[in-house]
Amino acid sequence: MIAETVCSAVSAAGLGIAVVTAYRKRFLAAARIAAYSLVPVALVMTGLVQWLADTAFSPTAWAGFGLLGLSWVLFATTRTVERRRGGTRKERKAARAAEASGAVAPGASAPALGQGARPEAKPARQAPASRGDDDFSDIEAILKKHGI
Repeated sequence: MIAETVCSAVSAAGLGIAVVTAYRKRFLAAARIAAYSLVPVALVMTGLVQWLADTAFSPTAWAGFGLLGLSWVLFATTRTVERRRGGTRKERKAARAAEASGAVAPGASAPALGQGARPEAKPARQAPASRGDDDFSDIEAILKKHGI
């Protein structure tokens, strides 16, 4: 009963503000304010406010929310422990079997890098000296232009 009264008062105040806004020739803003102010009355008429009030003051509903929170905590902790241990039992069993066979990948018969040779490191490209000088001369010119 109180929730419905509060929603009605909020809607009435919003409609009053919309009228004042329309009086100031701001019709789009007034229409938007009127739309927002009709929402609480609409929620009361649909019964949603009564349902929310019944849920908020129901010990059974709060117990249900508590159980939902507890189940979420249990899911989160089991996932964390599972990640730290290295996966599920099936995943660990498959990892042990692959380790015992000696192959890193089950279907691999040849080394991934070819004939066992390591790739040679490519020398880093060096920019020509004249290119670097041009860059610095441009920067110096900009700094001199600004008096720095």
